[in-house]
Amino acid sequence: MGNGETRVRGIAARAGGWSAKHRWAAVGIWVLFVVLAMGLGSAAGSVEVKESDQLGGETHTAAKIIEDAGIDEPASETVLIQAKGASVSATDAAFRAAVADVMKAVDATGKVTDVQSPYDTDTVSKDGRSALVQFDMRGDAETAGDRVEPVLKAVADVQKDHSELRIEEIGGASMNKTFDDAFGDDFKKAELSAVPVALGILLIAFGALVAALLPVALAVTAIMATMGLMGIVSHLQPMDDTASSVMLLVGLAVGVDYCLFYLRREREERAAGRSPEAAMQIAAATSGRAIIVSGVTVCVAMAGMLFTGLATFEAMGLASLMVVAVAMVGSVTVLPALLSLLGERVEKGRIPFLHPDKRRGNGNRGKGNGESRFWTAVLKVVLARPAVSLVVAAGALLAVAAPALGMKTQNLTLDQEFGDSLPIVGTYNRVNDAFPGGSEPAEVIVRAKDINAAEVKSALADFRQLAVSSGASRGPVDIKLHDAENIAFVYVPLVGGSDLDKAGESLDKLRDEVRPATLGRVDGVEAPITGQVAGSKDFNDQLGGAVAPVFAFVVVFAFLLMLLSFRSLTIAITSIVLNLLSVGAAYGILVAVFQHGWGASLVGAEGVGAIITWLPLFLFVILFGLSMDYHVFVVSRIREAHLRGRTTKDAIQHGVVTTAGVVTSAAVIMVAVFAIFGTLSMQSMKQMGVGLAAAVLIDATIIRGVLLPAVMALLGERNWYFPKWLNRLPDLTHDEAPEAIAPRVEGDERIKV
Repeated sequence: MGNGETRVRGIAARAGGWSAKHRWAAVGIWVLFVVLAMGLGSAAGSVEVKESDQLGGETHTAAKIIEDAGIDEPASETVLIQAKGASVSATDAAFRAAVADVMKAVDATGKVTDVQSPYDTDTVSKDGRSALVQFDMRGDAETAGDRVEPVLKAVADVQKDHSELRIEEIGGASMNKTFDDAFGDDFKKAELSAVPVALGILLIAFGALVAALLPVALAVTAIMATMGLMGIVSHLQPMDDTASSVMLLVGLAVGVDYCLFYLRREREERAAGRSPEAAMQIAAATSGRAIIVSGVTVCVAMAGMLFTGLATFEAMGLASLMVVAVAMVGSVTVLPALLSLLGERVEKGRIPFLHPDKRRGNGNRGKGNGESRFWTAVLKVVLARPAVSLVVAAGALLAVAAPALGMKTQNLTLDQEFGDSLPIVGTYNRVNDAFPGGSEPAEVIVRAKDINAAEVKSALADFRQLAVSSGASRGPVDIKLHDAENIAFVYVPLVGGSDLDKAGESLDKLRDEVRPATLGRVDGVEAPITGQVAGSKDFNDQLGGAVAPVFAFVVVFAFLLMLLSFRSLTIAITSIVLNLLSVGAAYGILVAVFQHGWGASLVGAEGVGAIITWLPLFLFVILFGLSMDYHVFVVSRIREAHLRGRTTKDAIQHGVVTTAGVVTSAAVIMVAVFAIFGTLSMQSMKQMGVGLAAAVLIDATIIRGVLLPAVMALLGERNWYFPKWLNRLPDLTHDEAPEAIAPRVEGDERIKV
């Protein structure tokens, strides 16, 4: 290379160089993109995921039948009337009077229809102490929670007049209202507080307001643009609120991370004596490349969700993929332009005692800049005894991961999800005790050519009788006919109630024994069985079938990307193994805390005996993607040092300690943001927050600080093994020459220009 010439290759370096030279154009294009994405998304509107597409199996078939028939199933409500002592029964005059008062009060609100007496529907418990008044809410079931307040008030007023009885309401509408009141604002506050938390940590990391604001600004604008894109894309792949929440989390995490990597490298090179232009070029060629490799890997991991066949997962995967891609593009384009525009002003708003110069002392400027004393000490031990360090760290993580072998997944019941934090949970339990399965019965959706045909009516009657005699249900089995649509809804309370294992056995009896012997004998009759228990089972079955293809897709493509990006078979293999170990440890913590209850009180949780169904696959995809952020960043720095002539052990030391600060800052932000969701009252949110926070913490400390250097130290020069027969593969390695782009003022690295 000629004197003063710079050989730069790769999209990251070229994009960074162009942006730094055309600063205002790069910023203007980014702002225009964000505004256009938001405007077009708003104009296009958003298409929500249909209920019929959210699940597979029989629950999907049942929802599709209802949707095709144009039947708007109303939100059903139930009022439990229960004697507080054994001296009162449902046949007493006072009890009958209370039933009549409830029926009259709810009907008088004008918000309900089809009010049914327990004496007509046979919904009186076997011990005679409890009865259920049932009715439907008028209007759209999805918005029934907004209209149920007058009905709840009417029931509460009746309770005041009958102190000897317990009178309380439960149902889809009342539960939705309760949850929205109790946790809707809580959840929104958690999302909104994520940005201030990230900003606070960045202030500590950078010690300057402008430098701290840059990563947050990039993340927020990437999220805003993606929200608009989601509206456009939703016309091809419907979206939902869950996808938006996951997108916000992932967008904030990667947006801040990518900007942090770039900004810290640029500041480090300037502190080492490089000119602003040279520092920018080096940051673009090194951190910029790491961002692209990491971003593509994360996108591939998120794309794994598209293989589940579940609309909600597909929406989450696509939304996450988009926000990562947008943040990645922003990091290698508009960020260099902003840094070039700001120059020294990036240090504006310095905070006393927090700025790095104050912490290091100005006399150290240029020497060991960015190196962590703590990780230097840790690395000294690890590199001195790599085999011992590997055995101890890997053994500890395998022990932590061991409980995952007994993982049990299911959709959480109301009492598992909320414990005793809400009064309605007590109502739910009392209804299930008095009428096992009555609060959430199985629903058989029967479609026939003529629902009133003699053979169909006979089969329905036989089904009702056999459902009880087989032991699947204790009754009563209720049938509602929709004559015009030739459809019947059959409601079957399952033996087992809120115990999903026992209720699942009852469901299997209905599906495998009762239905074939009755409705299955009539030609042309469809009778899929849905409901909460059926939905949980079908979701588990479909998700279980998707696990292998998703795992294979993510692991194989991540392996190929690492192989092409580092031109090392060894690094590709160790990357996958270390990431799997990190995910396994996160699984083990989840099972130990939330399934077995070990140390659950420390995180304000309790052992509920199961992990929410969707979480293991969700965690795998998210964590496998996010952990690549750190891995690519650290290994890139190690490889860079090795290419400049350092021995493998020296390169490991240099790579880990110089990236420790940025990795620690990024990890602390992610842990803090995820931990916010661990503070929510819903067990499913606690599980997600704790699982993500624990995994990121493990990944940034034990994996990157101990296991990675120990493994690489043991492998030595074999880290860079690349078989000759693989040389035909595309070369996606470092975007700059082994030599640095600009001369060093001082230090021990030799730079050629």
